[in-house]
Amino acid sequence: MLIRRLTSLTIGVVLLASVVVRTDAQNRSSVAPRKPNVLFIAVDDLNHWVRHLGRNDQVITPNIDRLAKRGVTFSHAYCAAPICNPSRAALMSGLRPSTTGVYDNGTDWRPVVPESITLPTHFRKNGYTVAGAGKIYHGGYDRRGEFDDYLRKEGGGRCNLIGDNDGVGGIKFAPLDCGDEDLPDYKIASWIMDQLNQKHDKPFFLAAGLHKPHMPWNVPKKYFDMYPLEKIKLPPHREDDLDDIPAEGVRMAKQSGDHERILKSGRWKEAVQAYLATITYTDMNIGRLLDALDRSAYRDNTIIVFFGDHGWNLGEKQHWRKFALWEESTRAPFIWVAPGVTKAGSVSNRTVDFMSIYPTLAELCGLPIPQHVEGVSIKSMLANPSAKWDGPALTTHGFGNHAVRTEKWRYIRYNNGGEELYDEDQDQYEWKNLANDGKFASVKKELAKHMPKINKPRPPSTVKDSDPGESDEHKERRRNRRRQTGQQPAKKQNEN
Repeated sequence: MLIRRLTSLTIGVVLLASVVVRTDAQNRSSVAPRKPNVLFIAVDDLNHWVRHLGRNDQVITPNIDRLAKRGVTFSHAYCAAPICNPSRAALMSGLRPSTTGVYDNGTDWRPVVPESITLPTHFRKNGYTVAGAGKIYHGGYDRRGEFDDYLRKEGGGRCNLIGDNDGVGGIKFAPLDCGDEDLPDYKIASWIMDQLNQKHDKPFFLAAGLHKPHMPWNVPKKYFDMYPLEKIKLPPHREDDLDDIPAEGVRMAKQSGDHERILKSGRWKEAVQAYLATITYTDMNIGRLLDALDRSAYRDNTIIVFFGDHGWNLGEKQHWRKFALWEESTRAPFIWVAPGVTKAGSVSNRTVDFMSIYPTLAELCGLPIPQHVEGVSIKSMLANPSAKWDGPALTTHGFGNHAVRTEKWRYIRYNNGGEELYDEDQDQYEWKNLANDGKFASVKKELAKHMPKINKPRPPSTVKDSDPGESDEHKERRRNRRRQTGQQPAKKQNEN
């Protein structure tokens, strides 16, 4: 009898436990899953010289390459504009430069882009905590009201230049006598790392904006030492590269400025060494961010998007800096890690531009894509990097100047009608302009369909006296137009 009672009691306990477990599971399934977090990493002036992209085999970027191995890297990704302010204003607002009229660093984007439509605001409206540090928008045009929290003082320690030479003209570079932690980027990364170490009750959007490799290329000497000068290789170039370029393209190259001074100085290899060293310094901070995420409670539920805001020329086409519509000035790294979507070590060779960032993040996080957003989500290619895709990349530099980039072609059309056309399969360094060859007329016609239908002038209140990289002739034409319209120049901004 006792055994029967114990047996009945045991069965009852088991049945009760199974009911409790089943009810608990049902309750959990009825609760909406937590939205993914976002780690948004923007790097200033980082072109496609990262090891995994193969454009430069000297560069040392183990941490960026480690990030690429965790998700999908886009081998051909392009900026909306090859200059800091319009590039960032475009990808953060979802509106192209040709739509807003924000073409240069001297145009304040805030009067033409309402706070209510930007990427950070969209995430805040949908329940996210949004925080940031460093350069997310162009310096001087920040709008901190879009963020719940932001690093106020980047600071930095005492750093001394080694030697008595700080570069060649406007191309500034020199090694530093200081530690990693003495540069502002180190503090920016540390602040983001602290955020990752905190407990968050809501999903978060963390924006990390690293300044380097923006000039000046001043980083601790140990990074220069990683690139012995005698082993530095110059980028592929031709002395006659501008011979078949239309006048407007030649003016953008401005070869009589930076490039002529670099050649006269004999320090081209030193400049390349300095840029590479500065990239590797930034790579160190990327590694710190990845390690902090991996140590956190959010590793498995955080989307990472990583990009350089535009490219950079280092003597190709006798051009330095950005401010042009060629491959080197417009192409930059673009890496996505989306848990449950991306597969480790994937590569997509589709051509995309950074206008895809806003809609892709919204779709991945289950948020609506606002109607004003002009980019297209690339979520399908995160899951399948070889998915069908017929959308080209579009880059704008100045009023009416555009480049369309497909997997095979780059087509540039300037405001004055000048054209360039390159077969990227046969001519990856864009040495032969095919635009004047009649047999490619149909190719140009088809590519031209992707040019913006609207080219909005700069806002009248922010018309600059000049743009960085303009020729004296172009400056004079701009002054004449301003006199005719009665517009006054805006306060001049630096190149940052």
